[in-house]
Amino acid sequence: MVDAPSENADNNAAEAFLQGGSLKHAPGPYFGGYGGRWMPESLIAALDEVQDTFEKAKADPEFLAQLKDLNKNYSGRPSLLTEAKNFSEHAGGARIFLKREDLNHTGSHKINNVLGQALLAKRMGKTRVIAETGAGQHGVASATAAALLGLECVVYMGAEDCRRQALNVARMQLLGATVVPVTNGSQTLKDAINDALRDWVSNVENTHYLLGTAAGAHPFPAMVRFFHEVIGEEARAQILEQTGKLPDAVCACIGGGSNAIGIFHSFLDDPAVKIYGFEAGGDGVDTGRHAAAITLGRPGVLHGARSYLMQDEDGQTIESHSISAGLDYPSVGPEHSYLADIGRVTYEPITDTEAMDAFRLLCRTEGIIPAIESAHALAGAIKVGQRLTEGRATPSDTIVIVNLSGRGDKDVETAAAWFDMLDEDGNVKGTTLSTRKPKGPAERMAEAGAADVNEDRN
Repeated sequence: MVDAPSENADNNAAEAFLQGGSLKHAPGPYFGGYGGRWMPESLIAALDEVQDTFEKAKADPEFLAQLKDLNKNYSGRPSLLTEAKNFSEHAGGARIFLKREDLNHTGSHKINNVLGQALLAKRMGKTRVIAETGAGQHGVASATAAALLGLECVVYMGAEDCRRQALNVARMQLLGATVVPVTNGSQTLKDAINDALRDWVSNVENTHYLLGTAAGAHPFPAMVRFFHEVIGEEARAQILEQTGKLPDAVCACIGGGSNAIGIFHSFLDDPAVKIYGFEAGGDGVDTGRHAAAITLGRPGVLHGARSYLMQDEDGQTIESHSISAGLDYPSVGPEHSYLADIGRVTYEPITDTEAMDAFRLLCRTEGIIPAIESAHALAGAIKVGQRLTEGRATPSDTIVIVNLSGRGDKDVETAAAWFDMLDEDGNVKGTTLSTRKPKGPAERMAEAGAADVNEDRN
């Protein structure tokens, strides 16, 4: 474990910011009183190796050029900044701009971090990468990078998440990854991380753990942020080009917090820009069925870092809940906890119902199907837009950027069930179309053989 921070770290950081200091590029291992490296001794050498390799790589022009080339010519960066003019009418008339991470290769922001870490794995001489995934987007991105760079890939995914994100399970397998359903605990993201860490302990010599969010032990929070900073860098340049000024607010959804810290980072030193992170409020924070770690949690240690954590009176982790598999996590990245404590970022919960209403609204006003994770940010942006435009003579002077962190292909079945579009057999009502998986080659061949036999008998 690294040395603990001083008691006055948070106050000192807040005072420095108020006096014109910078909140950007915080190196870790601590962010105020959060972060650290609360890991078993068997992984300390591996974490040191990752940190050393990362520090050398980010100072190496050859590595940075290789990463930039992959981001541009493989992932498709820069991603677009799209003004959602019709959607904006529901946000008090504020101009809503969408940072289109859904248009990246593999369909989300996850590819940014994965490409960077996969290159580091190659530099370390690793032949195998492991990853955890909730919604499946990080797993798909990891499998994609592994296929590109010739690495073996194993993805741990909660059995419940495998069920609700079956399409992404198939995508990972098509890309050559082995998907391991995790049946422990709540069978969701937290449990997938637990099993991935067990694998890493056992196979540390040839394996790199490609952690998918800005959480976990040092150096992962700062390293994952580094690979996602491109989101905010692009968004800042694009909004200045399109409007001639910085936004009034920037919004993102919060699970572990990688997409959010990626877009927030470029605006942290601009006091006039309000920053909002939207947590999964689930069935409502008063029900106990939510994943609002900052809103209702308290500091604790999970997966190697001290951060806000949902826990009971005895310090035991409480199970989280969200309709969104990618936000169904009982903690949050340590830098977010720090930014919440010093008041730089405002974190609020969004319920399942609010998120799904925003999901459908974007579909029907802009022709864009968002990930349910991103829909939490959209719902939050509606509230922010309405607040900021209240009393303004010209609401359209208000500009809000939303990080559309992923596309919603994976969530169509969940949305169809939520909006009561399916009958009891899983068919879309009024049609014979089913959202269930089609028959595989073996099933079709077996049916064809049976048909041939019946034809011969006739």
